[in-house]
Amino acid sequence: MSITFYFSPMSNASRIMLSLTELGVPFETVQLDLRAGDQRKPEFLAVNPNGKVPAVVIDGTPMFESVAIQIALGERYGVEKGLWPQLGTPAHLDALTWLVWGQVSLAGALFSYMMNTNDWFPKERHNTAQAEHYLKESQDLLRLLDARLEDRDYITGERCTLVDIDLASVLGWALQSTKIDTSDLKHLPGWLARISRRPSFVSMHQQHTAS
Repeated sequence: MSITFYFSPMSNASRIMLSLTELGVPFETVQLDLRAGDQRKPEFLAVNPNGKVPAVVIDGTPMFESVAIQIALGERYGVEKGLWPQLGTPAHLDALTWLVWGQVSLAGALFSYMMNTNDWFPKERHNTAQAEHYLKESQDLLRLLDARLEDRDYITGERCTLVDIDLASVLGWALQSTKIDTSDLKHLPGWLARISRRPSFVSMHQQHTAS
């Protein structure tokens, strides 16, 4: 077994770093300097022709797109670790559904809201109408996730999986960046707190604090 993980700190690759840490599998890291254009160099484009992080090479086979990587890690290494449901079970179908939902629906709405409100993006591109639209969409999706957690500790049941790790990673930075009011949500804050206490999250927070 060999895994090479291509990443850049404080990027979308953080979600994969958390999952690899949770799984406890050995992996080699290759850090890219995105400002220097490492992602456009031929040696990296041979791994990911899309020229973005994260990317991995698992036993000689390159992979890119974070959701695909999460699924591959879960199915290959996560079942025996208890971090991914057994293939073919209802929980496995739930995991696939909520993982993709988190990145396509929830993260999409949150990022679109940020693009129209956050100082990271040029103010001349901010659109008030779009900001209002994506704020409502984000709030509706957060309520949907909150309802999912009403009768369970974790998204697919009573055990934490890579789905929880992935979605909590997204919400950790997104809620901090957007300042969306979540005071009406009863279950999501407790779930986020449980995930944030996991060693992988604590370790990453310490690394970011140190840097």
